[in-house]
Amino acid sequence: MASEIATLVDLYKNSVAAYGDNPLFGRRGEDGDWDWMTYTEFGQAIDDARGGLASLGIGNGDRVAIISDNRIEWAVGAYAAYSLGAAWVPMYEAQTQKEWVYILKDAGAKVLFAATDGIRAQVDEVLTELPDLKTIVVIDDPAGGKAIDYTELLTRGAEQPAPVAVVDGSDLAGLIYTSGTTGNPKGVQLSHGNFASNINALSVIFPLAEDDRSASFLPWAHSFGQTVELHALIFFGASTGLTSARTLTRDMPEIKPTILVSVPTVFNKVYDGLQKMMDAEGGIKKKMFDAAIANARKREQLAKRDSRSRWVDIQHDFFDKVVFTKVRDAFGGRLRYAFSGGAAISTEVAEFISSVGITVYEGYGLTETSPIVTCNVKGARRIGSVGRAIPKVTVEIDTDITGDPEIGEIVVHGPNVMMGYYHLPEENDAVFTPNGGFRTGDLGHVDDDGYLFIRGRIKEQYKLENGKYVVPSPIEEQLQLSGYISQVMVYGEQRPHNVAVIVPDFDYLEKWALEKGVDTSDSDAFLHSDEVQVLLKTEINRAQNSIKHYERVRDFVLEDEEFTPENGMLTPSLKIKRRAIMAKFGDEISAMYDKEDPLIGRND
Repeated sequence: MASEIATLVDLYKNSVAAYGDNPLFGRRGEDGDWDWMTYTEFGQAIDDARGGLASLGIGNGDRVAIISDNRIEWAVGAYAAYSLGAAWVPMYEAQTQKEWVYILKDAGAKVLFAATDGIRAQVDEVLTELPDLKTIVVIDDPAGGKAIDYTELLTRGAEQPAPVAVVDGSDLAGLIYTSGTTGNPKGVQLSHGNFASNINALSVIFPLAEDDRSASFLPWAHSFGQTVELHALIFFGASTGLTSARTLTRDMPEIKPTILVSVPTVFNKVYDGLQKMMDAEGGIKKKMFDAAIANARKREQLAKRDSRSRWVDIQHDFFDKVVFTKVRDAFGGRLRYAFSGGAAISTEVAEFISSVGITVYEGYGLTETSPIVTCNVKGARRIGSVGRAIPKVTVEIDTDITGDPEIGEIVVHGPNVMMGYYHLPEENDAVFTPNGGFRTGDLGHVDDDGYLFIRGRIKEQYKLENGKYVVPSPIEEQLQLSGYISQVMVYGEQRPHNVAVIVPDFDYLEKWALEKGVDTSDSDAFLHSDEVQVLLKTEINRAQNSIKHYERVRDFVLEDEEFTPENGMLTPSLKIKRRAIMAKFGDEISAMYDKEDPLIGRND
């Protein structure tokens, strides 16, 4: 097992020394083949980048920013900054120019890495608002304006080497700006010790091996992808193939990951896709698939009771060879387990993925906690929960805020808790308890065995007209298990009941329409046709069987525009921006309360 670390500088230096010839980062070349960088090559690139940044005046306490999706240069720049005692400030390419300006100005960044010269040009337009920004380094393209190329930065560093700075665990390592669904983003100050505490905990509860590999698509600009994938993989001497959400399905068979760091949305799509594929196949294939899933669930239920059945095991071995192996082949054939964070995964989906031989370990955390607070681990996994607190972290439930004897706000204590929000003393006063605990803003409860269950965000909670409280996210997740529903936002604040804005899965919906002879030539007329409306009502009713009567959606509106970060309906970390959706679809939502559809939610 790798030794504990105190800083991210310790992490990269130890791993470069220990795993020099191991592959670390893989990316698809222009010829379509995968090129892999070793740990030794990574260490040399960091040394050169450190010298280059030092030549630009970067030193202890400075800020270095980047606007880029995941790439090798992202990691090189980050560790070069850490090793100079500077803080790393990541941003998303999908963010707006206004958001970039706010973050660069608030952080006081002196150097900016830009993925493309187009990004450089956008920043150049507003340089007068950024008095601290001295140099832009362009990664992909020849640099325009007064910027320099990434290759020039490395050349400077090779000619003018800079020593590794002395860095302490209490020093600032990064400013991660929470994307937020309202207002300006907040800069979360994370120390080297914050990150190191999470990595050290992982080494105890879920150690990886040198031959483990991930398919990297979650943004490192977010704390989950950065800690659990980038820093953790380097710590263990493992590797990652760089892909994206758009190309993940194409690339996984070639990357052949053993682990996947993901969010529930991806698993929902896997669940949805397999169900649709089997429905389309029909016949003996569909029957065999259903039988395989049923047998796998029976096997898991027996395991929970510390029991086994020889006949169930024999059937499982057969189904694994003829059914589940083909499913795993789509993931590269080596995927054994996945880490899920960001939101609670449906129990139905988690059990389904486990049935095909891929174990999902669900965890919980926030940017402000570096991010891991709790997680399920091998030998201690409870589906439906987000696991137990990691080493040296404790979780309290403040029930005073709800008046409920069990459910309350989750409060976190431990070395993973952030240093505070940057330049926001009032915000810090609001989230820190007198004894240093961090108020997460999430609702949850802890069972007798210490497993944490998430009940939603306090800020998302609202009261219906009848005085009942509702948290919409669990309802939305349940509705999205329908193959016909791609995205959904549930609303009902101070209203008699809940309604929903739904973006359907058009591929599946149009395939259904073709089979039923429903005209799709006019998309608006198609969405509002009686046939589609009845279909979606049926799907909603089916999905709501386990939802409390007063929480059920009783009307809906179908929209053909997908929620994306680009149109402002999602944050860069893919969370729903409820106010933005309300602003756009407010008239349609209000109109639904002028009528109440008797077919929705009346089957109980």
